[in-house]
Amino acid sequence: MALPPVVNVKKICQHFGSTRVFDGLDLQITAGTITSIVGPSGCGKSVLLRAIAGMVPPKSGEVVIHTGGEDFVNIQKPCRHVGVVDQAHQLFPFWTALQNVSAGLMLDGTSLPYRMFCYPAWRKLRKKYEAEAEMWLEKVGLKGHESKFPHQLSGGQQQRVAIAQAMITKPRILLLDEPFSALDEQNREKFQRKLLDLRAENELTPEDPPFTIGIITHEINEAIYVGDRVIGLSPNWDWQAAGHPSYPGAKIVYDKPAPVFNPYKTADYSKFVDQKMDILATVFGKKDVAET
Repeated sequence: MALPPVVNVKKICQHFGSTRVFDGLDLQITAGTITSIVGPSGCGKSVLLRAIAGMVPPKSGEVVIHTGGEDFVNIQKPCRHVGVVDQAHQLFPFWTALQNVSAGLMLDGTSLPYRMFCYPAWRKLRKKYEAEAEMWLEKVGLKGHESKFPHQLSGGQQQRVAIAQAMITKPRILLLDEPFSALDEQNREKFQRKLLDLRAENELTPEDPPFTIGIITHEINEAIYVGDRVIGLSPNWDWQAAGHPSYPGAKIVYDKPAPVFNPYKTADYSKFVDQKMDILATVFGKKDVAET
């Protein structure tokens, strides 16, 4: 029996004043997949991500998260079912990597009065949280860096701490908004492979895959490499022929699977050319792959 989509975006509309972002947008994301989202600057990619996260609810329509079994949640505000990491990650500067990651569990599972007035119980629970944080830091390749503060970590390492911080609460979906844009090529490739590692873990429990990821990126090669599906959001569509009296906002104009790559082998970017040219023409209105 097929599982329902872990994310079901139903006819959402969003606008800010007279600026139309999208109107009646639909999107379903399957559990255990990595969905790449591309599109021209300002087309609403980040607005879509924030709608899914409950950070900027749509004016109409709904976003429904399947939380397991027969349980569903209509997202109206940020919740533990959706984790978000963007390029301006916010780590606590005076906390170590271990403390930053375990903070996700602390804030989700305890209150300030509990930590103040039930200190013996909190101390025991904190050790459990820190053990889980150590596991997640190892999972993102930061074993041995637990006691370092953010200023002692590189940009890529800080980004990995932010991902571990988001993932430790086991959200149903992790949303990444241009997470690698400030990284050098070497660290970008390491991080891409780390995402492929997470996807490989899904194959161990296909009936309930633990990692579902949505990533916004301006790099088309990256979108194809890390994603097993590429979504193109674009203002380049014939809205007049669709019967709209004025521009209603961007639309999903591209939705195709991408090849699945082995995280332990070097990516052969020559295999991306045909799909990249298709995305350029359909989403960006460009005909030549050399234009990006």
